[in-house]
Amino acid sequence: MAHVTFIVTLLVAVSTLCLSKDLSNGWNDKIKWQTLKDALKDSEETKRPVMLVIHKSWCGACKALKPKFEESVDIEELSPHFHMVNALDDDEPKDSKYAPDGGYIPRILFIYEGEVRDDLIHEGGNAKYKYYYHNPEGIVKTMKRAIEKFDLKPPSHTADEL
Repeated sequence: MAHVTFIVTLLVAVSTLCLSKDLSNGWNDKIKWQTLKDALKDSEETKRPVMLVIHKSWCGACKALKPKFEESVDIEELSPHFHMVNALDDDEPKDSKYAPDGGYIPRILFIYEGEVRDDLIHEGGNAKYKYYYHNPEGIVKTMKRAIEKFDLKPPSHTADEL
């Protein structure tokens, strides 16, 4: 009987692992990623903005940015100030508000109080594609502006996170 219990437990564990989705999509699994739905809900409670990364698996510019983003210690260290969302392929939200100046990719949006912020764009980037970033330095600058604008403090850790 113990043998059957072990096999059932093992099957449940394997099924859970197979069904759970890697929300990082290879963009740095040290960052706490969330679904957009969860991030928007949590953002209402915490008053921390959402940082939404929209990209496609087939996109050359996305493939070029991905390893740079993943290796950026600065992005990783600033990420706890945000609810981080990584929308790959079909996870891209369909609402037009998530394409404020077009549906190009990659685009990185900062959302506060449910609205995409038009004041948190890639300054110094292409004026036609305000939410397009090609390197971590531009992303970090915008993250720092958001932290300053909203006077964000890193979230405090709870006992179960330590």
